[in-house]
Amino acid sequence: MTPYTAPTQDQLLAITVNAGIGELAQSERFAAAEEDMVEAIVQGVGDFAAGEFAPLNRIGDLEGAKLENGVVRLPEGYEAAYREYVEQGWNAIASPEEFGGQALPFTLACNVIENLGAANMAFTLLPMLSVGAIEAIEHHGSDAQKAAYMPKLVSGEWSGTMNLTEPQAGSDVGALRSTATPIDASQFGGDHAGKYLIKGQKIYITWGEHELAKNIVHLVLARLPGAPEGSRGISLFLVPKYHLKDDGSLGGRNDLRCVSLEHKLGINASPTCVMSYGDNDECIGELIGAENRGLAAMFTMMNNARINVGSQGVQIAERATQQAAHYAKERVQSSRAGSPDRTPVAIAEHPDVRRMLLRMKSLTEAMRALLYYTTGQSDRGTLGDEGAGQRGEVLVPMIKAWGTDTGIDVTSIGVQIHGGMGFVEETGAAQHYRDARIAPIYEGTNGIQAADLVTRKLGFENGEVYAALMADIIRGAAEEPALRALAEECAEIAIWMRDDASLDDRLAGSVPFCTMSAVAVAGWQMLLQKRAVDAGSAPALAATKPVTARYFLDHVVPEAAGLKAAATSGAALFYSVTTEQLTG
Repeated sequence: MTPYTAPTQDQLLAITVNAGIGELAQSERFAAAEEDMVEAIVQGVGDFAAGEFAPLNRIGDLEGAKLENGVVRLPEGYEAAYREYVEQGWNAIASPEEFGGQALPFTLACNVIENLGAANMAFTLLPMLSVGAIEAIEHHGSDAQKAAYMPKLVSGEWSGTMNLTEPQAGSDVGALRSTATPIDASQFGGDHAGKYLIKGQKIYITWGEHELAKNIVHLVLARLPGAPEGSRGISLFLVPKYHLKDDGSLGGRNDLRCVSLEHKLGINASPTCVMSYGDNDECIGELIGAENRGLAAMFTMMNNARINVGSQGVQIAERATQQAAHYAKERVQSSRAGSPDRTPVAIAEHPDVRRMLLRMKSLTEAMRALLYYTTGQSDRGTLGDEGAGQRGEVLVPMIKAWGTDTGIDVTSIGVQIHGGMGFVEETGAAQHYRDARIAPIYEGTNGIQAADLVTRKLGFENGEVYAALMADIIRGAAEEPALRALAEECAEIAIWMRDDASLDDRLAGSVPFCTMSAVAVAGWQMLLQKRAVDAGSAPALAATKPVTARYFLDHVVPEAAGLKAAATSGAALFYSVTTEQLTG
């Protein structure tokens, strides 16, 4: 497998142009995000990822996580690399200063995750899930819970998980059956009065059990006695692997365990656990936030979690692109078509391989541009800019859905460039393709993301939030007719969906519409990058950025415009046959 080299210059360009980090640094809250600090973080984490996480990627895939006598074991090197990650402070970039964090923009924390994930996607799910636990406790936990759990979660000494899915429920979180029963003073000698007995089983719990962190803080959705049916009756509970003593040190083990690990297509170094709570009726948890408001608490961390999953499309595309480019440069086969010199050349010289390499590179950079535009809007929302915050929310399903779908496309092209060698495991190209496949599924399937866009998000301010986004693209693309036309069509489809289409028709066209929207925004952001480079920014990219941007604007944008028919054709054809006829 080709070593990972951080794309530092392209990341800095995206952080500067698309996220607008300079403007963010003008605020009091993010004043520390000055240019030298930003460059030091991006360069530093890139070097760390390449040196510590990347060398473990292949062995993690081949050996994977293993459950042995109730203990999850990782391949050699993982524990030391995680310890180094914690000691260098990479986990604390965006967390509150009062709990040991650096309080820097989410944009920079996202860059940490991007670099680590490109180096080792499976490993990076460990800190990525902890971010969600930190956000939930920060926004909904009590002062006592924050004091007890936040400092160690922020540092990375302890890790966190999200426990939503159950075997019978799948994506329908409202169908969960796990229970939480109040503990009174007569139980456990009165030590846990006011807490809850948690009982139930959860599936697909990423990094639900391991020995890399000293404690694991599980956030578990469960039902209280007498709670309303469906999602309105769900509460959120903090369930630690180890109880805490009064002085904050670790006590005895809680009544929870990993029953089994899933055998998966990819991300084999990430232990995907079936977790059982309360086998002995002694699993103790604490309520986070208000009763029956668990789903709202979960949604607090959902936006950033979905952005980070969208980032996984960028991550795996970057790694696959680097590997394919290296192979295409080294692999010599056949002479150049039409050349009088019949000497075999590197396959990178052949037109179709050039096309594939340029497509991989262009798509990866466009995803990155959309990613950091999204994080920049999110950071502005944090600063109190309500309009930017709403725009960020509209962008979330685009980066999550289009980003992860495109990650699969790019890794598939990477396999194709390798030819037969891509289909065998020795080169490692197949690992990227396998690892990429999970990202469109978890944190809400991409169909759910598209549905969120055409139902909830299109309704923001009676449609004005989405309309303003497209209007900005139309104004900014005056000299780019294809991009301008795509944005105009997106705006028209949005009006039709909001005002005239039935719910079935909106949902039937939601995925192609989400893709059209994402490509329009990504094309706009690539155009902004091209203009910046043309004006002298990022001289290291002066030769390549105009070409990758031009490819995206001239090839990918027109392709997306071709989805209009699918976005507007409605659901009638889908239901013109019965379920039995369709599935028989």
